[in-house]
Amino acid sequence: MSDNESGSGGEEFEVEKILEHRTRKGKPEYLIKWKGYDNEEDNTWEPIENLDCQDKIDEFMSKLKDKEKKKSEKSGSEKRKSEAGPRKDESAKKKKEDTKLRGFARGLTAERIIGATNDPGELFFLIKWKGSDEADLVPAKEANVQIPQIVIKFYEERLNWYDTKDNEDE
Repeated sequence: MSDNESGSGGEEFEVEKILEHRTRKGKPEYLIKWKGYDNEEDNTWEPIENLDCQDKIDEFMSKLKDKEKKKSEKSGSEKRKSEAGPRKDESAKKKKEDTKLRGFARGLTAERIIGATNDPGELFFLIKWKGSDEADLVPAKEANVQIPQIVIKFYEERLNWYDTKDNEDE
């Protein structure tokens, strides 16, 4: 029912869940969680023409609309206070930011790691890119593979050494 058939070997993969959506070159793409593949790295962005799971797409879009509706209801009182609603250019800018490439997908060279957080539940590095004023949060797993020397430098800069002789004198 919800299978994606790869063109090379005819192997079928079943869609377990749609996690996200974006528009690339004017065409919708969906981030797919494949059944039987539990690693986040196994999730892939697929164009709609590669998918045969319209029921899952409809369900995802319905949930997304419900989230947006709840979000707009929460901020509805704030909107009523202002005389003019959001301008079209602001909403277009926000939509463009949502579909903008992040992290290593931008194709930029990492300059340094500015900081780290585990707020979403796993370790992320805030990376400053060469030639860009915009930094991105990148999963540490990805940074460890892509820029190991920069990761090591980040940790080395934060090492604290203690001399045991100092403790004995006290």
